[in-house]
Amino acid sequence: MATKTTTKVHFDYDRTSLTDEMLLQLYKAMLTPRLIEEKMLILLRQGKISKWFAGIGQEAISVGVTTAMRPEEYILPMHRNLGVFTTRDIPLYRLFAQWQGKASGFTKGRDRSFHFGTQEYNIVGMISHLGPQLGVADGIALAHKLRNEKAVTAVFTGEGGTSEGDFHEALNVASVWQLPVLFCIENNGYGLSTPTSEQYNCENLADRALGYGMESHIIDGNNILEVYTTVQKLADDIRENPRPVLLEFKTFRMRGHEEASGTKYVPKDLMETWAQKDPIENYKTYLLELEVLTEAMHDEMASQIKEEIIKNLDIAYSEEAIVPDLETELTDVYAPFTYTETKPSTSTEEQRLIDAISLGLKQSMERNEDTVIMGQDIAEYGGVFKITDGFVEAFGKERVRNTPICESAIVEAAMGLAINGKKAIMEMQFADFATSGFNPIVNYLAKSHYRWSQAADVVVRMPCGAGVGAGPYHSQTNEAWFTHTPGLKVVYPAFPYDAKGLLATAIEDPNPVLFFEHKALYRSIRQEVPTEYYTLPIGKAATLKEGNDVTIVTYGAGVHWALETLEHISISADLIDLRTLQPLDTETIFASVKKTGKVLLLTEDSGFGSVMSDISAMISEDCFEFLDAPIRRVTSLDTPVPFAGQLEEQYLSRKRLETTLKDLLDY
Repeated sequence: MATKTTTKVHFDYDRTSLTDEMLLQLYKAMLTPRLIEEKMLILLRQGKISKWFAGIGQEAISVGVTTAMRPEEYILPMHRNLGVFTTRDIPLYRLFAQWQGKASGFTKGRDRSFHFGTQEYNIVGMISHLGPQLGVADGIALAHKLRNEKAVTAVFTGEGGTSEGDFHEALNVASVWQLPVLFCIENNGYGLSTPTSEQYNCENLADRALGYGMESHIIDGNNILEVYTTVQKLADDIRENPRPVLLEFKTFRMRGHEEASGTKYVPKDLMETWAQKDPIENYKTYLLELEVLTEAMHDEMASQIKEEIIKNLDIAYSEEAIVPDLETELTDVYAPFTYTETKPSTSTEEQRLIDAISLGLKQSMERNEDTVIMGQDIAEYGGVFKITDGFVEAFGKERVRNTPICESAIVEAAMGLAINGKKAIMEMQFADFATSGFNPIVNYLAKSHYRWSQAADVVVRMPCGAGVGAGPYHSQTNEAWFTHTPGLKVVYPAFPYDAKGLLATAIEDPNPVLFFEHKALYRSIRQEVPTEYYTLPIGKAATLKEGNDVTIVTYGAGVHWALETLEHISISADLIDLRTLQPLDTETIFASVKKTGKVLLLTEDSGFGSVMSDISAMISEDCFEFLDAPIRRVTSLDTPVPFAGQLEEQYLSRKRLETTLKDLLDY
């Protein structure tokens, strides 16, 4: 054992009506992760694993909570919750292979330790940013509630993680929506080296629940019977009376944050005090006194567990190392999706961009009852742009959900809905506000399929763009933030027809799609649009005009600026509307550039780091010998978007388009 054997029991164990068999089951369930950890620490010193986050001394929490849950209920653990994985009976060789970066692990060698999930065992692992999984638990629980399933979701965090905004957002959403979530805080004394006295200024973290109108309990995290019986009773009640509950487990971290950190910053007497409270040694002594366990039984149990560890380590060791395959790596960034064309009907009506988006959303909601749309003010109010006006009457408030102002938690909840079999659509009230949900978009949605083959079936609608006098915080066109992130798809239509068809496909696609909608085009652009449901392919540009003198590549509002310019200038030009920025239709771009020899790249975005910067580089690399002039980019100023009309006009690239185009043709 890793800690000193105690001679007396330091806890008031209450077995209530638990059978001897159950008492022994809990003991073996705690002993298993302890013995695995002791072996892992040896392997770490031998250089056979790269890193380890020890949960020694905290086994009672993981084991107690998991045993109290049903196998079909989701648990979202942290990196000190090995007992969750072993209690769910995940084959040990798969865990060992995961830690060694082997293919039979859960991430194909792409992520380490407990940064993985598995639908087979209803476990959703953490990411290094800690907080996002709390909101993901909200989404999983919401899906259960929408299906009227009597199920609980348990999610873990440490006391350090409770300082993150995600914690507060997730608790607030869970309370407002009365979601059946157990928020489990493992208060183990230190966030890396920072003690709790420097982490928060309240007596108990459980007290925070009061501010969210939420029930809370403080549990001795080293007392396995208290953990198990309390959580079991709460879980049974929550299944019948759905609500969130905050649990603070008092425990201690007997090892470093990770092994390289050590524990020199911890006072010696504090370590000695908690060593006497070891959850396994105390429980063993208790069982020996009850004569439920004997030393011989313990030795046999430990011997069997150690044999299993060695056997499964041998399986993992014998597995060949992963051989990198470029095609596999690139393919796995996105979940598989085969586009199926639904052709447009012959019946059409004139629609504005905003009308086409609204109708497209409505028809997708009608086709798939598992689709949920969430956002600020989108229900009875219909959204600030009125796109979801009437949706509550059509689909009800369960599927059309007003949210608190907490973009991060709602992106995370969308991910949780996807994990639990729903399709989630989130409306960012303005694309500018995506900064408040940036972490879960780029680190959770974008990477989930690549990491553990979990599709992030989420569409985030992004009202964007300048030209409406809205100033620096409601006018950005920030698509380049996301085209840079592998795993995201980015769609940016310029016409009502395209918007409706591409939105339908985005909702059918199981991958995360950021769907940009230009506010200045909402009510200014009209077009004949098919009245029935139809789809258009993501990743295919549209050539709006054909010519031989120059290629103009643009998207969004830039398309209309280019069309206006070409109306009063006699130029033979290819005009390409990208429509989709990720994936990008390079084939259409390159073919046109090779034909015309001159290219102008027009974007509303500022120049440095824009999408057009990368397209320019790609053209230089692939079409250099076909160019008859330097590539010209027409971009907005490298400043924030100003408010005053004359300043905004000066800012926008539209002002410089015609002059630049003429200069390019004269080159």
